[in-house]
Amino acid sequence: MSSRPIRALVLAATAVLAATSLTACGSDDEPAAGGGATTEAATIRLGYFPNITHAPALIGVSKGFLQESLGTTKLDAKTFNAGPAAIEALFSDAIDATYIGPNPAINGWAQSKGEGLKIIAGSTSAGAGLVVKPGINAVADLKGKKIATPQLGNTQDVALRAWLKQNGLNADQQGGGDVSVLPQDNATALQAFSQGAIDGAWVPEPFFSRLQLDAGGKVLLNEKDLWPGGQFVTTHLIVSQKFLTEHPETVKKLLQGHLKSLDFVKNSNAEAQTAANAQIEALSGKPLKPEVLSTAFQNLTYTADPIASSLFTSAQHAQDVGLLKPVDLKGIYHLGPLNELLKAAGQPEVSDAAA
Repeated sequence: MSSRPIRALVLAATAVLAATSLTACGSDDEPAAGGGATTEAATIRLGYFPNITHAPALIGVSKGFLQESLGTTKLDAKTFNAGPAAIEALFSDAIDATYIGPNPAINGWAQSKGEGLKIIAGSTSAGAGLVVKPGINAVADLKGKKIATPQLGNTQDVALRAWLKQNGLNADQQGGGDVSVLPQDNATALQAFSQGAIDGAWVPEPFFSRLQLDAGGKVLLNEKDLWPGGQFVTTHLIVSQKFLTEHPETVKKLLQGHLKSLDFVKNSNAEAQTAANAQIEALSGKPLKPEVLSTAFQNLTYTADPIASSLFTSAQHAQDVGLLKPVDLKGIYHLGPLNELLKAAGQPEVSDAAA
């Protein structure tokens, strides 16, 4: 997404909001607007994580971009520490939308048989990989080693298992096989690596940087090297289909605020880092160290493009390693409102194509 002044984006987006209603973007799977007049929601309950991979949400909340765009609709922001918990909250009507990683969204789509959610925008790309002890120099050296991932079946866990399989190594779900994969939360993995209890970890930022800077690990593989152009979805924005159908105007205004946050990152990167870190501190009680923050931001790309092709590939990887039954992802994206806003602002539209 090209960089443009915030004011131009806001004016263009506002014009679209005033002149158009929610329209489909070339897909029969787009939800209708209910057939009659729709109303804007009194409140939208939005989930996000206190993590640098959710920087657009952190900034959107702390700088007021989201609330400003929502107008009279109240923003009720809630934090989560794991994708499955956020999906559960979405499906139990505890939240209406959330920033989330790709694999939880895929699992939620499968669980709801394509009726529970829609992906409405990208947010973050890249920023994950495998950090190991200095003595490990090649994938073959991982045989017999213990490698952590954040959670069984999560985005990084699937990436590691698929990569191992592609390189002739197996890892079962019980921690056995050629490589012992041990799902554990990122903070635990950092401590375990520092103490020598594990040999490496495939993790997202900021732990990808922290394992190097704080624990003396080295990068065996930056995941971006596995993807075309180094881009793959790390975080995107989803909404419940029920809320989307009932309040399409509110969803579009949420997207308007999301684009303001992305624009702020592009045009005021240093200030964006400070704002994101301040919100992390407010939520968790501890900010990231300056060197970790800077390194993590360099490894991440913040973009409205959901990089749809990487989602379809990730789903295939999960199937290949036995963590996902075959699922038809047709219709998981609803990019019409986002593309209207991008087009009005003179920015490139994004695609939901699988390749």
